[in-house]
Amino acid sequence: MLSIKIVIVFFMLTSLLFFFLFIPTRLTTPFSTFKLEPTINHFNTTMANNSYPVAFAYLITASKGDVGKIKRLVRALYHPGNYYLIHMDSGAPEADHRAVVEYVAKEQVFGQLRNVWVVGKRNLVTYRGPTMLSTTLHGMAMLLRSCNWDWFINLSASDYPLVTQDDMIQAFSQVPRDINFIHHSSQLGWKLNKRGKPIIIDPGLYSLKKSQIWTVTKQRSLPTSFKLYTGSAWTVLSRSFAEYCIIGWENLPRILLLYYTNFVSSPEGYFQTLICNSKDYKNTTSNNDLHFITWDNPPKQHPRTIGLKDYKKMVLSNRPFARKFKKNDPILDKIDRELLKRHHGQFSFGGWCSEGDKHKGCKSLKIESYGVLKPGPASKKLKALLSYSLSSKVFHKQQCR
Repeated sequence: MLSIKIVIVFFMLTSLLFFFLFIPTRLTTPFSTFKLEPTINHFNTTMANNSYPVAFAYLITASKGDVGKIKRLVRALYHPGNYYLIHMDSGAPEADHRAVVEYVAKEQVFGQLRNVWVVGKRNLVTYRGPTMLSTTLHGMAMLLRSCNWDWFINLSASDYPLVTQDDMIQAFSQVPRDINFIHHSSQLGWKLNKRGKPIIIDPGLYSLKKSQIWTVTKQRSLPTSFKLYTGSAWTVLSRSFAEYCIIGWENLPRILLLYYTNFVSSPEGYFQTLICNSKDYKNTTSNNDLHFITWDNPPKQHPRTIGLKDYKKMVLSNRPFARKFKKNDPILDKIDRELLKRHHGQFSFGGWCSEGDKHKGCKSLKIESYGVLKPGPASKKLKALLSYSLSSKVFHKQQCR
């Protein structure tokens, strides 16, 4: 009798554990929250005759005043073969968050494909604090559980694409799926004393009110059980490495997460230190964040705003993304017109939505064209950049040192 009771209790505890492990991730699902007119018919992509060779999962983070940027960026970036998760900082007004939710809900194409989501339970994000990192990991975990994709890409509302998604998909189709595009360096330079030794506290970890990080008087020594690396906060990470970050089969991801909780600008070091100290992933890095960024000089700590004077250099970089841009800056119109072939209020040019002519623009999904790619010249340039970065001559020199 006692053994039966023990079995019953064990079963109840096990069931409870699995309930919490597999409780659905909370997403704002606009297509069920709002009644859309006209009624949207969901397009089942598994029934399509064609499919896309690779898929990207985008996490787009935004804060107060970024609603206009988000709307423009999502339209420029959208593709039916990809997935998009938008996170609005909880420090932004509820009206901003609601505006983004309504925008996603009312766009017919998003409703048809159901591949654009808005995070329902928002995180408080502190500038230069670990809450920026926790939000990225949160988004990564949600996308891992929600859909199948090959690479995770994190962007902010101040980023913008320089190539169409058809260009991206075509260029990445020949890239090994385990490659991670992440800028890294073990040469910390000025960051050694400004980032490596200070101990900071981020109030966003425990407070509902937004405030700046504050620094503890005492400093710490550099770690000896692992080596510190630094680099760009903007990455293109493989699904395999993303799974390692979230459900790592060894303890390194959790150890480093605890360490970087008190680290200034942890998004610029956590992924670099993790991948370069992992025996399984340290040789999967292409030392490139695939972003065109112009920095202040010195000390290359804050990116400058990109303007028309930077256009030629930006295009010649062959990078697929650039940052940072002001809202509705004239250079964005030039990018739309010359690089993305995007008309005002429409999507970037692509085989899935084109009318057959680049000058007619892309307004809606052509179901019969799902799976069709129409890459342009930028695809060849991006493919050349990726091929060079992954060539045996260059790739091995870019590994973690």
